[in-house]
Amino acid sequence: MTESGIITGQYVRIQPTVASVGDRIFAQIIDWVVMAAYTTLITLIVSAADITAIIWIVLLYVFPLLFYTVLCEILNQGQTLGKMVMNMRVIKQDGTSPSLGAYLMRWLLYLIDGPITSFAGLVVMILTRNNQRLGDLAAGTVVIKQQKYKKIQISLDEYDYLAKNYTPRYPQATDLSLEQIDIITQTISNQREGFAARRHQLAQKVQQKLNIEKKEANDLAFLQRIVRDYQYYALEEI
Repeated sequence: MTESGIITGQYVRIQPTVASVGDRIFAQIIDWVVMAAYTTLITLIVSAADITAIIWIVLLYVFPLLFYTVLCEILNQGQTLGKMVMNMRVIKQDGTSPSLGAYLMRWLLYLIDGPITSFAGLVVMILTRNNQRLGDLAAGTVVIKQQKYKKIQISLDEYDYLAKNYTPRYPQATDLSLEQIDIITQTISNQREGFAARRHQLAQKVQQKLNIEKKEANDLAFLQRIVRDYQYYALEEI
């Protein structure tokens, strides 16, 4: 399987396993089986209830089948039923959860990737390093084997924010970007004279951006806590 480097939190590099083309095909087949089963069930109900109104046909058939994939991924953290069975998940290439726009982009481009265009996405997956279809490339996403992420804590257990008794204090830290966390990390690590004022200024900006009050004794401890909380929630999400 392909290895894809992802950087998360304090720019700690992890190596998740990208889902193979075969895994993705099996997950898609499972989703088609689910949709076929749903269609069969609804057909029986419609026939028994003698439903003929077009609006009900659209609501019961078209909408659920058309929006099945995108709604599952949005509401279930990047997983359809097929992906759940295959222990797969959609994430951004930087390791974060995809945005609503990213999910919609993947869904829209399935019109090109899927059966309508002779499975063009399958060809693209075979040719790309991270087994990405056109929708993934456009949305900046990748499908990974989820169980590999659960092993991250074993390799990173030297970090105190991964301790079982660690309690995060600022869930708002997840609103920061990797670039902003990197700036905070660089500021924390810089011990040059005169940087105390810069840390104080940065701490104030972080408090304003996240709309939080500092609970730590000093700016350094506050910024360290923000980074650790960010890392904690980033790893909890995956």
